[in-house]
Order: sequence, then structure tokens, then C-alpha cells
Amino acid sequence: MAEIQPFRAFRYDTNRVPLDKVLTQPYDKITPSMQEKYYAESAYNLIAIEKGRSGAEDTPENNVYTRAGQKIQQWIGEKILVQDGAPSVYVYSQEYFVPGSHTRKMRIGFIALGRLEDYGAHVVFPHERTLSAPKADRIELLRHTHAQTGQLFMLYNDAPRRIESLLEEIAQKPAPQEMQDEFGVTHRLWPVADIANIRRIQNAMADKKLIIADGHHRYETALNNRDQWREQQKTAGGMPDSYAGTEFAMMTFVNTHSKGLTILPTHRLVRNIGNFDFEKFRSAVGQNFDWYAYPFQNDEERASTYAEFRKDLERVNHGRRAIGIYAGGGAFYTFLLRRDADLEASLPDLSEAQRGLDVVLLHRLILEKGLGISAEQVAAEKTIVYEREMDSAIGAVDRGEAQLACLLNAVRVQQVADIALGGDVLPQKSTDFYPKLLSGIAIYKVEGHIEGQAGARSGQ
Repeated sequence: MAEIQPFRAFRYDTNRVPLDKVLTQPYDKITPSMQEKYYAESAYNLIAIEKGRSGAEDTPENNVYTRAGQKIQQWIGEKILVQDGAPSVYVYSQEYFVPGSHTRKMRIGFIALGRLEDYGAHVVFPHERTLSAPKADRIELLRHTHAQTGQLFMLYNDAPRRIESLLEEIAQKPAPQEMQDEFGVTHRLWPVADIANIRRIQNAMADKKLIIADGHHRYETALNNRDQWREQQKTAGGMPDSYAGTEFAMMTFVNTHSKGLTILPTHRLVRNIGNFDFEKFRSAVGQNFDWYAYPFQNDEERASTYAEFRKDLERVNHGRRAIGIYAGGGAFYTFLLRRDADLEASLPDLSEAQRGLDVVLLHRLILEKGLGISAEQVAAEKTIVYEREMDSAIGAVDRGEAQLACLLNAVRVQQVADIALGGDVLPQKSTDFYPKLLSGIAIYKVEGHIEGQAGARSGQ
């Protein structure tokens, strides 16, 4: 089902520039302050391409997209970016501490080209909906650079870990490319041009279905670009080329059974609710939730109570489902789904898999029914804002920036897979795969004919 091909990536020449000064986080994670930091680090920092500065003086002939296209051609001409000599796949590992813990993990996958498939072909599955604005931005960038600088993060299912074992074997050798990013994550890359290993990966992936973990907008941008190219070829009377560069996208593939996979929760902050009354709110959700309070009277008690609350919140998720609530007032709360709650009756429009998500319980039974916050209001982000760190979410309530912090356990990888493969999607900002895949660690020029396919196909 999934067709994988090697390619000749463009990569930074580390004899000319240090990787930690030129690679960036994905474009949608780059804040204005990060953007300025990247610009200051090097004249060759990928930020000028990935998410360049726009200005009031921009014109159709000189803007963030045209400048990005000029930069990438300039850097290739200066041999700052150098294309690998042989079609390869790239083993990619990330070693990191799980945020807020002392747990160290290593996630390993591989970068290759994956054939672009319409969702209707049931080979590639999304797990969230996309917005039009980010897609418009990415298609303009692709039109001017003819390059993919960011990675699509794809999940595949391989319970015996056959592919992962091969990747780990390759990764026993010293990595030719290594750097640590601003979050303390160590990234390593091993190019693999050996045809036998490439064929082993291709054959093992041939029956896999793929789930988009991160990069929905970029995937749909690549689909749009492919379709436009097909239409241009048809109009010009050209012969279709199923191995044209536009038929593929650069992807990083990671096994759903990888021990290195981490999904972080994204907590919700409630604000701008008129006449908010916590007791009325607690009573309003009582039909579906019991509650348990963790009171404290001073800072010393607060620290120990908070530790107990967090431990119970995480532990209870393995039995009775729970959502953490904090509204100030000297207590933390767990809202426990009642044992007699009839979710099928309460949420008849959702699948069983969707009803199994804590974030769905939060949005539908607490925010909507308990506070009257509609899905449209959530999307507008006027009453709901998002916060990854639990401590920061609680701090926002203490500072008066929010009335309520709703604290969640992370979605499990298997839940994401079950919902995506079942044709459903998760609510907005349900998953935060950590760490992010670096942009610029490999660059795919979307043009010409895929060189690696002929030899690889003959081996199948």
C-alpha cells in the first residue's frame, strides 16, 4: 500500500555552517521571538526560507515567497546546500527527555519519499481537520522554492518492529550528522544508499497504511501541487509520469509501536465567561461526573497536594476516566466520569472510539454542557486558549488570566490510530507529538523524475 522511494536530499554542508545555527523547528511552531533568534544565528539559517519576515514594503515581485525561492537557489549555488550523490533513505533518531520528567527516550524513524495518495485510496489517513490559511501559505512557498524543507511525520504499524530493528542496527555506527536543538533534543542522521537495505525497508512498508501524525497542511499542500502539475501536463498534451517528483513528498516514518513515541497533552484555559460561578458549574456537570477535591491552605500544603493531585490524575486514567480542574480557591479537583454515565446516549453523534477520548468528554460534556461554550466559540479561541504545560495552565488561573484550567492526560498512540483508520478525526489540538522533526535536516527538491525508483522496483 505505502510506496517508499529513496531520494538525493539536499543537506547543509557542515564544513561551512554548524547545524545548530541553521536548522529550525517546524514553521507552525516558530514564534516571533524564535524567528528573530533564528535570523540572528546565521545568514544561512533556514528561517529565511521556512518562515521568512514579511514587511509593509512587500510587492508581488518581492515578498516572503519570492525571497525564499531566491535564497534556496543562492545557497545551492554557493554549495551551502549540497545534494547527496546517491539516492538514499535517511535513518533519523531523536534522543530527549520527556518534558516535566527525568524519563529519557530515543525515537527512531527514517526519512524517504512517500507516494502521495488521496485520502479516498485508504492508504494515508488524517487524524485532524485542516484550515485553509496555512495551506495557502505553504502552497505559495512551494510554488516559489520547488522544495520541501519540513518533514511530514507519518506513523505506520509494525508490531514485530522489523523495520525499527534494521534502523537501530544502522544507528549503531557513529552518526555523520548530529546536533542538539534549543530544547535539548539530540538529532542524529545516517544516510543509507545501500540498495539491499533500501529494498528491505521498501518491501516491509509495501503493505502498510500511513497515519499523518504531524503535517496535515503540508500533506494537503503537496496533494494540491501534484494535482496542479497533472492538470498542466494534461493541458500540454504530455504523457503522465507516475514517478514525477510532484507525485511524492518527503516524509519521516515512525512505528506506532516505537517505545520512543511521546504524545503530550494540551490543556485548555477557560476565560471571558460572564458571571462564572464554580459551584453552579460543578453542579451542571454532575449528571456525568463525580468530583474529588484536593484542598490546601498554604504554600507548603499546596506543593504536596499538587503532587498528589497530579499522581492521581495520571493514575486514574488507567481505570476510571478523569479530567483535572483548577479554578483557584485553594483546591485542585478531579472530575471522574460516573460509572453509570451513558455516553452513547449523551453523545450519539460520535463513534465509540471518539467517545473514548478524554478531550471529547471535556469539550462536549464539560465545556459545552457545563459552561455553554459551543464548538464555534472553541474554534474562535476567544473563550478557550491552549497551554501545553500544566504548571503554566494553573499559573494562568492564579494570575487572573483565566477562570478555569482544564487539565488532561495525553491521548494514547493507539487511540489516534484507531480513530484515524476508522475514518474519524480528533478534536482540534488533541495531540502534541514530542519532539518535533527539525526542518532543513533534509531538503527535497520537488522536480524532475524520481531517480531511485527503477532499481528499487526491480528488486521487489
